[in-house]
Amino acid sequence: MSGEVPRVVDRGAFEVTPQLHGDPRGLFTEWYRFDRLAEVVGHPLRLAQGNLSVSARDVVRGVHFADVPPGQAKYVSCVRGAVLDVLVDLRVGSPTFGRWEGFRLDDVDRRAVYVPEGIGHGFCALTDDATLSYLCSETYNPVGEHAVHPLDPELGIDWPAGTPQLSDRDAAAPSLAEALAGGLLPSYEECRAYTAGL
Repeated sequence: MSGEVPRVVDRGAFEVTPQLHGDPRGLFTEWYRFDRLAEVVGHPLRLAQGNLSVSARDVVRGVHFADVPPGQAKYVSCVRGAVLDVLVDLRVGSPTFGRWEGFRLDDVDRRAVYVPEGIGHGFCALTDDATLSYLCSETYNPVGEHAVHPLDPELGIDWPAGTPQLSDRDAAAPSLAEALAGGLLPSYEECRAYTAGL
């Protein structure tokens, strides 16, 4: 994040392009700086858990989200290969509810995405052994974790996979309309109030 200003991609979500320092020996970059992220997000990212995810080409994971409060903010980067990383606004009452935006994360540009509480997250592996690193604000809570079906036509996510490979959990996930009717989705106002208190 050194010398870079994160680009706002949604209310509270940011794409971060780090400055890369390379020479014939290799590469160095500050891929995460808590102080600079806190400046633009408005609060520090509490680090409670770190995850690595390795996926074969055409694997689609997501769209995952957590109950708010406390939710689970994520700082996501691709340390090997490439993915299309997707953020979906699942906050009921948000002006951008149901919309998605995709970002190429790879081991060349080393971009990262900050995913705030209430935003759904998913990705499609563009290469074999695509490896994502997640820094998370909360530990995994299976009771408070949910998913929306990544192939839901209402979302209309343009996954770049001939035959998307889904986990059993994601394949059985409800559509956006079903998650809304079932009261699973977070409230935009509750998300804003929660993050304002961080």
